[in-house]
Amino acid sequence: MSGPSRRTALAGLAGGAGAAVLAGCTSSGAKPANAPTPSAARSSKAQADNPTPGAMTLFKDPAFNFSGLLALGGSGAGSAEVGEVLTAVNAINKAGLSSQTYVENFRKLGDQLMEPPPGSKPDEQTTRFRALRAAQYYGQALFFVLGSDAPGSEEDLYKAGRGAWDKFCGLCDPAPVKANVPYGKTPLPVWFFRPDQSNTRRPTVILTNGSDGQNVDMWAYGVPAALERGWNALVYDGPGQGQLLFVDQVVFTPTWEKVVSPLVDWLSKRSDVDTAKIGLTGLSMAGDLAPRAAAFETRIAALVAMPGCVAPWLGFPTELQQILTPSKEETNQIWNKEVVPELPPDAAAALKKRFEPFSIPAMLAAREGKMFTDFYTPATLIKSLTITDVVPRIKMPTLVLDYEDEQFYPGQPKQMFDALTAPKDYVKLTAAQGAQLHCSPMAPQLHCEVVFDWLQETF
Repeated sequence: MSGPSRRTALAGLAGGAGAAVLAGCTSSGAKPANAPTPSAARSSKAQADNPTPGAMTLFKDPAFNFSGLLALGGSGAGSAEVGEVLTAVNAINKAGLSSQTYVENFRKLGDQLMEPPPGSKPDEQTTRFRALRAAQYYGQALFFVLGSDAPGSEEDLYKAGRGAWDKFCGLCDPAPVKANVPYGKTPLPVWFFRPDQSNTRRPTVILTNGSDGQNVDMWAYGVPAALERGWNALVYDGPGQGQLLFVDQVVFTPTWEKVVSPLVDWLSKRSDVDTAKIGLTGLSMAGDLAPRAAAFETRIAALVAMPGCVAPWLGFPTELQQILTPSKEETNQIWNKEVVPELPPDAAAALKKRFEPFSIPAMLAAREGKMFTDFYTPATLIKSLTITDVVPRIKMPTLVLDYEDEQFYPGQPKQMFDALTAPKDYVKLTAAQGAQLHCSPMAPQLHCEVVFDWLQETF
């Protein structure tokens, strides 16, 4: 494709680019369902089709709105407070929505919660849940920090959130077992939550995060639900996630079974784990990672993909996919000469965020306020996460979740379900339930009810 015609094709990235890449896009490159329309006045049909109508629209930009809804949804699990989130939303909108104002307000909120509340001296429960909410708000700030005025603060901001999470965990009763599970040259940090400290063998669920979530998200999407049912829950950072990404600088791997198998080894040595009842869940892009692992790790008794994802690369705009050619030199020339100079700031920030878990040079460049120059390597890694050919190998019972108005991987949950040869179920969460959009950000409690009822029945 020639330069001018390629730039014409990339016009789709220039218009609402941050929304397209951060808030989700269809595999056909179409505009996200809740992206702003080009015209100033939206039609009544567009309003009717808006997947987050009325009070569900916290921000006009769908990327920020989706993130804000995730924070708000954590309230049911104690990892957010409605009033705190909405106060931050109002302050951000008043100051003018941007990565900078979003980061400033949510980081400030996290800092405040790591201090005692006004009034009497806080007890352990107050300190505990303030730290949990702080972890949420630091995570909110972390997501947009590369687009702020201080991208170099990313690692420090991650550590602030990790510190809040660890403080929360230390005050749980019982506190989760913290350990480092061997994995290559960089061990996996794990947090093993138990209902009590007895040696009773219990069902255990391994909770797998996606490409940009933090540990606090696994609290909202599974830990309390497991504990309330008398189960254990394992939370961990894999390559491309949390500590392994932001501190140890280890990117995602397409062979996720090499991540999960050591976790199962570790669990199998414990006297409080029923090794015949180990479940594996995967949230967001882990709806690709967990099924990949389950296709090869036969000790997993039940699998849940939330949502089912068979090709993360197809979650990027077609305009981006077209940049990747068989030649690294040609691909990077197109990227650096034709694409990067045309990118508006919101698109540049979005692409830095989306590509950092797949490229340490991209992450380090972004922290210096620069755009990465090697597009080929991370794009090839993302493309290698495609699991279409391994899904039929999965043998354990599998639940595939889908969501109305799924932004990132539309159609892929059904593709996974159809390709499965194991016992399988498919559930689509809907707007009528308040559970629309990728991962049901406004309904994690309903989400957990569906997942854990299915796991209970399967076990």
